[in-house]
Amino acid sequence: MKILRTADYKRMPWKNGKGETVEIAVFPPGASVAHFDWRISMATVAEDGPFSIFQEIDRTLSILSGEGIELLVAGQEPAILRQETLPHAFAADVATSARLLEDTVVDLNVMTRRGRFTHKVSRLSIENEVSIIAASVVTVVFVAGQWQCGPEELSDRNAVLLEQGETGVFKAAEPANSLLLIEIQPCEAALYRA
Repeated sequence: MKILRTADYKRMPWKNGKGETVEIAVFPPGASVAHFDWRISMATVAEDGPFSIFQEIDRTLSILSGEGIELLVAGQEPAILRQETLPHAFAADVATSARLLEDTVVDLNVMTRRGRFTHKVSRLSIENEVSIIAASVVTVVFVAGQWQCGPEELSDRNAVLLEQGETGVFKAAEPANSLLLIEIQPCEAALYRA
């Protein structure tokens, strides 16, 4: 188990230069925004506008704070995303823009390179405690609010990287805190190329 703390996250400008992203984890380690196979990051959206285009990337967006956004993805019906809605998956290489519903939002982005990795993001609302078994090659638990995982105290927006087969027991400091469970798997074709 590896704890990923907010103080260690890497800050960088958006690919399109219109905001800032905070990189939580990336593979291969140290990969640039043009060459990652998977990436987990947070972004602050302070104004309406287009998203960066990432060729051959699949993306899932979850709202962490703020009222929310209306997400406009070419070829799809507009989607309203709020803190309580399910994470929203879409292709990152089609024209996409966002309209703020009210104030600034912070969102969580999970991105995987098509043909090499796939991912799934689930939002879990927990009253007190939950055990999570890492079934995927990469399992990351991203916390909202204050949590305990074994002897480790977790602050808001910390994350825990679990090894495959490992179990993490997460205890909420307050009722109804939430977790985002991120599961990343290599594609079969990628296993033969690695």
